[in-house]
Amino acid sequence: MSIHLLDAMSREGFEQVIAFHDRHSGARALLAIHDSVQGPAFGGIRRWSYPSDEHALRDCLRLARAMTWKVALAGLRAGGAKLVLIDLAHQDREQVYMALGRFIESLGGRYQAGPDVGTGEAELRALARSTRYLACPGEEGPGELAESTAAGVFHGMAAALEHLDGAVEWERRRVVVQGLGAVGTELCRRLVASGAEVIGCDRDARRALSVGAELEIDLIDPEQAGEKPCDVYAPCALGGVLHDLSLQRVAALVIAGAANNQLVRNLHGDQLHERGVLYCPDFVINAGALIRGVRFQQEGLRVPVEEIGAGIARTLRGVLSRARTEGRSPARVANELAIARIAAWRKSTLS
Repeated sequence: MSIHLLDAMSREGFEQVIAFHDRHSGARALLAIHDSVQGPAFGGIRRWSYPSDEHALRDCLRLARAMTWKVALAGLRAGGAKLVLIDLAHQDREQVYMALGRFIESLGGRYQAGPDVGTGEAELRALARSTRYLACPGEEGPGELAESTAAGVFHGMAAALEHLDGAVEWERRRVVVQGLGAVGTELCRRLVASGAEVIGCDRDARRALSVGAELEIDLIDPEQAGEKPCDVYAPCALGGVLHDLSLQRVAALVIAGAANNQLVRNLHGDQLHERGVLYCPDFVINAGALIRGVRFQQEGLRVPVEEIGAGIARTLRGVLSRARTEGRSPARVANELAIARIAAWRKSTLS
C-alpha cells in the first residue's frame, strides 16, 4: 500500500521530512523531524537495507513519532526525530557517515543525532569529523548510552513484575532476551547478577555464542523467542515483533524490551491486554540513552545510570497504575499521555 506523504505528515503532526543524497559517497537517507517545539529534535541514525524507499520512509516516520512520545513521557525539553540511512553494500561507510555529518551540520542543531541499529561507535566517530550535533563517543561525550537504556529496561521489568504479583524476586524469574547487541548484553548481565534465569538469542550466531559463553546463559533460536514460556520476554533487536500472528503465541507474563516500535499496530497492545499479558510500552522503558544524551547535550550533565533507571520505573508505574484503574491497556494509556503532552506544548506556542 502506497503512502501519501503530505497526508501522513498532516495527520501525525510532522514538521518536516527531508530526503538526502550525496553525489560523492552515494549516501541516501531520510530525516523526519516530528516535533521541535520544546527544543532540538533528538533521534538516532538507523542504517538498514530496506527493500524499498517506501519501507524506509514508513520506518522513519514511525520511529520519529515514537521519539517525540519518548521525549514527552521522559519530561525532557526537546523534540523527536529519526534519520534512516539506506545501506548499500558497495559504499565506503566512513565517507557515507562523513557526508551525513555535513548534512546534519547544515541544519544548525535543529536535529541532534545519536546511535541506533547499524550506527555504533565507529560510525559516530566518522560523523564527529563533520558535525557537532551528535552524541559523541569517547570521553568527551555522554558515555554509557547502552548502559542507560539497559538500566531503564531492567528497572521497568522490576516495576512490571511488582505490579503483576506484588514482588520482583528475580531468583524465581525466567527472562528471554531477544537481541544480544550492546543493550541486550548489558541487560542480560544485570539479570544474571540479580539471580534471574536468562535465555538469550540473536540472529548473529557468533555473537550469541560469545555472549552465552561469557554470561553462562542458555541460548535458543531467535524464531522461538516470543513463544518460550517465561516471566518476561524482552525484545531488544528490531521492532515489529508483535503482530497478528506472533502475539497469539506469546507465552510470557510480561513484555518489556529495548526495541523500538515493538507493536506493529496500536490495537495489538489492546489485544495483549485482553490476553492478560502485561505490555510495558517500549517508548517508556527504552528512553535511557535519550535521557542521558539530552541532559548531557543541554546541561553538560551525565545523569547517573541508576538514577535514569529509577526515573523510568516511576514513569512506568504511573502508566500501569492508571491502566489498571481505567481497565485499559498500558499501551493505550501511554500513547494518550504522550499525545496530550505534545498537544499542550504546541498549544502553549500559540498563546
